[in-house]
Amino acid sequence: MSVATRFGPYGGRFVPETVIGALDELTEAYERHRDDPGFRAELAGLLDRYVGRPTPLYRARRLEAAWGVGCLLFKREDLCHTGAHKINNALGQVLLARRMGKGRIIAETGAGQHGVATATASALLGMECCVYMGRVDMARQRLNVIRMRMLGAEVRPVDSGSATLKDATSEAIRDWVTNVGTTHYVIGSAVGPAPYPEIVAELQSVIGDEARAQSLADLGRLPGTVVACVGGGSNAIGTFRAFLPDAEVDLIGVEAGGEGLTGRHGASLALGRPGVLHGSYSYLLQDPAGQVAEAHSVSAGLDYPGVGPEHSHLRDTGRVRYMNVTDAEALDAFSRCSREEGIIPALETAHALALIAREGGALSARGPVLVCLSGRGDKDVDQAAAALGIDA
Repeated sequence: MSVATRFGPYGGRFVPETVIGALDELTEAYERHRDDPGFRAELAGLLDRYVGRPTPLYRARRLEAAWGVGCLLFKREDLCHTGAHKINNALGQVLLARRMGKGRIIAETGAGQHGVATATASALLGMECCVYMGRVDMARQRLNVIRMRMLGAEVRPVDSGSATLKDATSEAIRDWVTNVGTTHYVIGSAVGPAPYPEIVAELQSVIGDEARAQSLADLGRLPGTVVACVGGGSNAIGTFRAFLPDAEVDLIGVEAGGEGLTGRHGASLALGRPGVLHGSYSYLLQDPAGQVAEAHSVSAGLDYPGVGPEHSHLRDTGRVRYMNVTDAEALDAFSRCSREEGIIPALETAHALALIAREGGALSARGPVLVCLSGRGDKDVDQAAAALGIDA
């Protein structure tokens, strides 16, 4: 089966000629190895014994009572080794890079979880690793910078532009163009030029495949609603794919509403327009002149002005509804989840929880609500404590 390059009109390759060969090489390698029994067995073994899969479904009964939800289920990706879903994709791509004979790994990161996951996979498999990270994100995700360096990765600060995820991605692409013969670029979300959106979605689809089977086993039915946060969109597309054929399941992606849609935000699917960013045609935030606009979110992982092309297609077709919550709503959900369930969620995940807090009664009318708890909030405690007025 060939790797998807377009999702409706979205996706494609809008990149320098110098990396077309590398994209062709990656496409050929993934098509060759994706169903190879040896590759699948090695990846499955690491997901089982190293990452800790399958991650459980957990019923959040105290939040059910607080938010008026009949049944609220967490898919516990925060229990993965390294603390988030990002390790699913990083391990798969670094394994593939080793089979391609690449000795060097590069990555971009915003919240730091993809950087940590890539540094972890590189350390495990004996690969050189360099992670690009915006200076602003390095300050607010200091813990993950330390973790990456402890794992042996070089973390290169990016000071251009807004010094956040968009700019880190641009610098990583420049590195790749220069060193394409020896280097594999592990893109962390379902964005970028083909074949990356499809590769990332397939590697993350383990989330939804497990959640679907677990829901049937535990509840005897599918959830009525599935919710996930959306920045670039890897945890969301990995969760949604298993449920796309099930018309009775409502799928909702939650974007960063920031300071509100009349202020600074990261709601590309709500207020963006189709355009090209980082090699892919998709919805993105643009100013009146068509230049990429700066995104904002309290969450470093959602502070990105674009979104994956498959999400753009799902928005247009109406199969997935995309909504947004503000920084303040996300921080409140972060606090409530921590205090009611004893689970400190990532600020990215808190956006999905905030939608349930706001819309819980309406969502619950369809049946059980399942949310991808995409990561844990250790990395966010300094920033959240400052915002919530919690003293050390």
